[in-house]
This record gives sequence, structure tokens and C-alpha cells, in this order.
Amino acid sequence: MKKIGIYVQVPFCQTKCTYCNFHTGVVASSRFAPYVEAVCGEIRGHGELLRAAGISWGSGGWPATAGRRVTRHGGQASGEQEGQEFAVDTVYIGGGTPSLLEPVHLQNILDAIRETFGCERDGQGGRSSAAPLQESGVAPGAEGGKVPDGRDGKAPASEGGRYELLEEVTLEADPETVEAGKAAAWVAAGINRVSFGVQSFVDKELVAAGRMHRREDIYRAVPILRAAGIGNISFDLIAGLPHQTRDSWRQSLDELMAIGPEHVSVYLLEIDEGSRLGAELLGGGKKYSAGAVPSEDEMAEFYELAQERLGAAGYHHYEISNWAKPGFESKHNLKYWRREAYLGFGAGAHSFSGTERWANAHDAAAYVAAIQSGRLPMEQHERLTAESALEEELFLGLRQLDGIDVGRIEKEYGASLAARFDPLALAGLVKRDGSIVRLAPEKLSVSNEVFVELMR
Repeated sequence: MKKIGIYVQVPFCQTKCTYCNFHTGVVASSRFAPYVEAVCGEIRGHGELLRAAGISWGSGGWPATAGRRVTRHGGQASGEQEGQEFAVDTVYIGGGTPSLLEPVHLQNILDAIRETFGCERDGQGGRSSAAPLQESGVAPGAEGGKVPDGRDGKAPASEGGRYELLEEVTLEADPETVEAGKAAAWVAAGINRVSFGVQSFVDKELVAAGRMHRREDIYRAVPILRAAGIGNISFDLIAGLPHQTRDSWRQSLDELMAIGPEHVSVYLLEIDEGSRLGAELLGGGKKYSAGAVPSEDEMAEFYELAQERLGAAGYHHYEISNWAKPGFESKHNLKYWRREAYLGFGAGAHSFSGTERWANAHDAAAYVAAIQSGRLPMEQHERLTAESALEEELFLGLRQLDGIDVGRIEKEYGASLAARFDPLALAGLVKRDGSIVRLAPEKLSVSNEVFVELMR
């Protein structure tokens, strides 16, 4: 049985961070319930909506293989079908700030997933009232082009009547949004992992970045989550925030490791015109503390210090931006880097079948209106060619510290890769160990430059 992930996008925030280039917005809380209702409608009616939008989600509603054994048919990549069952085992609710939603909203989203995809209730020991896997991929009772709620009918049981446990259910949260009652409700709904947008432990940096929380909120929130039963917490840090120095970066690393989250993500500040800070920097301005942003060399130094310190503290560096205590690697995010199938629901959410990628429109109001009218507001749709699938295999695979098996890829894609990798190896950008190729450890902070060279 194939395992797929589900991503749910919640594009609402309390404020817009200066560095943010995501399509998120600050809206009245009265907009939350209609949005959640639309997301639940998209989940329950996904099969009908995808077919109407021209998406080939495998044969008979099942996903194609996750991109392996790609062969060329008229220039288009096609995945070899390996069975006709799939099950959801990971859910990631991201944003935005999805912890702004009322607990009942999150419960409704997870209930819709369980009812539609036949998932057990995680960590509860008992089976939920969810229907077994739907063989058609269409919510029961679909008619008239409208999205049904899927509550009135039961789909046929899958082979053996099997259900699938939601093994990892992640909620992105900001520290200031955490309350004891909400945390308990999250756990009751089946959420067992929280990804915290910490970004820094230094208030001056948080203020400059437009963050709502302060250092003390982090220390207040973590014990609340632990008391509620969340045993898997991830912290995000950003290297390169305005006013960040070597000493303040060390402080953030020290305090993070003292708290001891199970997972850590470290991102370099992105500088592009999509954010207010990025546009100011590119234009040579000083607003948003643009003049206090560290240099690229300093950002690389901060990243390398994080490598050193986190490794010494026992964290496993498994992906360019991600470290985990043993056994706490993000199961959901690994699907992205391994090119496994996933479905995205909500405004701006992306999906991947193994041979096709598509994305919903980013505007939340337009998304809700489209779903209410019974159509998928698709903004992007790409059928992968053999060449584009191969390139994804290379740069997504190389993001993982385990590297890629070049021999396997050459065999499955019918390609010779020596001309690509030999110059990179000579330049010290990658390391070869037999058939396995990895980014050189000392080049991880400039990985984008390596990828540019690889794709020439």
C-alpha cells in the first residue's frame, strides 16, 4: 500500500513579517470558518474536483508511483503504476499561522481527512468513525457539480478493510498563540508534532523582523505543549535577521539546545523582491532595518556554526536545512525530498502525483468562492517531462545528506551523469563514494550555487 502525505495550507497571520515572501494575509477571524469549510469540501470532493480540472491522479483515482522508473512517452514522463491502493500516514498543517484557528477548525480538517482517506485516529488506540478508503476517489453522494460533504454515504472498503494510522500530524504554530486549552484540544484532535516559528531568541531581532512573539513566549509555550502531551517539537531559526551578530546567533543556538526540541530547521534569510525587507535591500534602502542585515559571508558562517553545534549536541543533520534527534526526522517533509506523492488542500497548496504537479490559487477569498461553486481554483499545472523529472531527482535528492545513488538514477532514467558530476567533484563541490554522490559537507551553506552548476 502506498503512503502519501497531505498538506493543508492556512494562509492567515496576525501580522506580516518583514522577510516573508509567502502569499499570506492578515484577515478578520470571521473569515476562518468559511475557509475551513471550503478546505473540508475540497478534501471530501478531491476526486471529482481533480478529474474536472484535468488532473490524472493515477488510474481510477489512485496516485502514480512517486516518480521512479520514469520512461518517455511522447516526451512526457510517466510513472510505472505499482498497485492500486494508497493511504495517508502524514498530515502537515502549515501557513501562515494555522495555530490561530480555533481547535474545532483543526478538528474538522482532520476529521475530513480521516473520513475521506480512512485513517485511524492517531495515538488514541481506537479506530475513528472514518469510512474505509474510497476506491473511486470521489466523495460519496457527489452530484450536480457541487462539492459534497461526504457524510451521507459509505465508500466500499479497501482490500481487507484496512485503515491507516496518521503517524505524524504536524501543526505550525507561533509561540504567542499557544494556550493550555488549545494545546490539549490539539492533542485530542490527533496533532502529535508542533513546528515552532521561533526564528530567534533575541528580542531586538524579533522586533526588527516584525515577529509578534518575544523570547519569554518561547519559554512559556514549550512547557504547555509538553504538559499537553506533545512529544515532538521542531524549532525554526533564521540566519541573517537584521541586527544578528555572531554573539546573538550563538545565544539563539545556546538557548535552543538548552530547551532541547526534537527537531531543528535553520534557514538562511532569503533576499528577493517578494518580501518588504528583500525589496528594500535590493533597492539599497534602509527601511525594515535593511542596513543591519548581516553579509552573505556572515550568514554562511552562522549556518556552519549551527552545523557544528547541533552535530556536537547529538542532532542528526539529514537535510540541508534540517537536523533531528534520532528517529525524529520529519516524515512528511521527507516525502517532498524523496519525490513521493502528496496532496495539498487550501489556497496556494501544492500537490504531486509522481508525474504531475499542480497548485491552487493563492487568493483565499477566490479559493473559497471556487470551492463553493464546485470547481478547483487551479493556478499551476505541469506534466513532468523525463528531463524535468530527472532534474528534480538530482537536486531534491542532493538536499539529503545521505546523497543520491547515481547508478540507480542512470539505470532508471537511461541517462549518463558523469559529465555533470565529474567537474563538480574536481571542484570539491560534491563527494563520491562508489555510486553515492553527496554535497561536500563544507559546501552545504552554498548549496544553491552547486545546484546551479549541476543544472547547466
